[in-house]
Amino acid sequence: MLNVGTPDRIVRLLAGAILIALPFFNLPLFANPVLWWGAIVVGAVLAVTAVIGFCPLYAAFGIRTRRRS
Repeated sequence: MLNVGTPDRIVRLLAGAILIALPFFNLPLFANPVLWWGAIVVGAVLAVTAVIGFCPLYAAFGIRTRRRS
């Protein structure tokens, strides 16, 4: 069952793309490999949940940003 609404999906996709791209700009913050990979993984999770429209954390806490159809 889908639980992520359209505005939420747009924000997730944009935030995910930014988090995936940022480590490749050689910023000092991402000199640490844990932060480098962490940003990519979190960005990928955000992007995937935006594309499929389902968030497991939302389901676990009973949150829905998608209107019931």
